Formats: sequence, structure tokens, C-alpha cells
Amino acid sequence: MKVVELLERRRPNWQELERLCDGAQAGPSKTLPPAEVSRLGALYRAACADLALAYAYQLPQNTVQYLHRLVGRAHNQLYRSRKFEFARWTHTLLFEVPKTIFHDRCVQVMFCVFWGLFILSAYLAYSKSAWPDFAEQVLTAEGIQGLEKMYENDIGTNRNGDINMLMSGFYMQHNTGIGLQCFAWGLLVVPGMLVTMFNAISLGAAFGYMARCPDPETSNHFFEFVTAHGPFELTAIILSAGAGLRLGLSWMMPGGLTRYSSLRKTARQIMPVMGAAMVMFFMAALIEGFLSPSAAPYEVKAGVALISSGLLAVYFIVLGFPQETSKNQRAPEPNSS
Repeated sequence: MKVVELLERRRPNWQELERLCDGAQAGPSKTLPPAEVSRLGALYRAACADLALAYAYQLPQNTVQYLHRLVGRAHNQLYRSRKFEFARWTHTLLFEVPKTIFHDRCVQVMFCVFWGLFILSAYLAYSKSAWPDFAEQVLTAEGIQGLEKMYENDIGTNRNGDINMLMSGFYMQHNTGIGLQCFAWGLLVVPGMLVTMFNAISLGAAFGYMARCPDPETSNHFFEFVTAHGPFELTAIILSAGAGLRLGLSWMMPGGLTRYSSLRKTARQIMPVMGAAMVMFFMAALIEGFLSPSAAPYEVKAGVALISSGLLAVYFIVLGFPQETSKNQRAPEPNSS
């Protein structure tokens, strides 16, 4: 039979593929050279075709099982996942990501857009003369009533640790959802800008209105709750919006690459930035779940907000600012092991 003869002639290729798999399994100290990795890929694809022929022509079971194990083994070597390298990720988050964010024009644009609209909206909602009904137009009368009702009593006075943990998970899901909306809509650029602007104006209006709320107790409860976790949460939203805008511009202005290649390249570059945003969402959720509703004095919560803001400033400005290195003092290389 011609198929049987063909497969028998290909047996040396199977044996070579076995040897390459043995070499790939020897450990990280014996990594295959690029030429052998390319050869392993070619032999893997050929072995997949041989396995399909063996199935189709119902060759002996031992041949089919041998090829099945060989293909599976080669697949695991080519597509195996890398183990988590704590030192490498620590270096990435502490040194590479701040520099990326510091120089990213998209993050800078979204920072200016978000905080500019936030501050302007807060001022208009607070002022009774500049735009008297601004807060009502942005938040609606029902939204303002709901906001006042939410904070008319001290939040969390009867909450225990289990409820705080549950609420931390809810805040993590809710806040991350806002960030992911800004990121996902950023792929279309204009909708991403509009979503970020909407969140900035809405949040600013809420802060401005609650600052002049007719009931001082409600106003105090609001700021006692939002002060501590605000820096991490708002910064994470800005990072998500900036990463989404960068991804959207990558396919609109590919810069000599195909749109798909540019999109893939940019996606790899912004994933660490989104990783930093997720860490900040997590930190904000923990603070919002445990400290924000607690009976701790407002000075403590304000102190946490100041410390968080200081840490963010160090992370983005001190670690992100370009540092010139001399010939005798070079920056440490990332651990590639």
C-alpha cells in the first residue's frame, strides 16, 4: 500500500523529532538553537499530517498511538507555557512600566482630559452661580436623590469582616468594569474618548455637588468614604483609557506595518500597563472594602490618600523619569532566566 510505504519512509523524521524533543526537555540550560527549533516545528507539522493519514487509512493501532504520543510531545515542547518568573515581573512593573507610561503620549492625553474635565465639572457642580443646574443636568434629579440617600447615614457602621471582604470583591468587579470599558472602547478611539469624558464629568459632578450638599452630615459621610481609595481607583481608570487609546491608534496609524501586525505589537507593549492598572484597582478595592467604610478618623483616611498619591508620584515620575547612565555605571539588565 502506497500510504504505508510513505509512512515507513518518514520513520527517520519521526526519530529525529524524538531526538529534538529529548533535547528540548533537557532543561533551560540546554535550550535548542533557533535552527533546531525551526526544524522541530517543521517536523511537528509533518508528523501531524502523518497522523492524519494513519487515522484515515486505519493503519495498525501501535503506529497510530506512537504518532499520537509523538505529536502530543512535540506540541507540548513548542507551545508550552512559561513558568511565572517573579523577579522578571517585578523588574517589569517597577522599572519598565513606569518609563513606558511616563513617555506614552496617549496616557498623557487621557490624564489631561480626565483631570481637566473632572476639575471643571466639580467646579461647575459646586458653584451656584457659574451654572446653577449643572449637577442636575449631569446626574439627574433621581441620581442626586440616590446619591444623598446612599450617604445620609454612616456607611459600614454595622459591617463585619466577611461583608467587607464581599464588598471588596464587588468593588473590584465594578471598578475594573469601568476601566475595561474605557480600554475596550478605546479600540475605536472616539468612543473611548467619550466614555472616559463621561466618567470624568459624572465623577466630577458628584464630588462637586456633594461638597455643597445641603446636609453637612451627608457631605461628610461621602468624603469620608471616597477619600482613601480615590487616588488608586482614578489613576487606574486613566491608565486603562490611555492603553485603550494607544491600541486604537495602532491600527489606525500602523506606521509601515500591516494593521494586524501593528495591533499585535502594541497589544504586547500595553499589557504590562494594564497589569499595573489591575494592581491599582485591586489596591483601591481593598481600601474601599475595609478602610473607607470603617470608623477610622478622617485624618487617617486622608493620610492614606496622601501616602497613596505620594507612592503614585514616585512610581510614575521618579521611576519613570529617564535616567542617564555613564559608561562606568550602567542600568542593571533584566533577569532573562
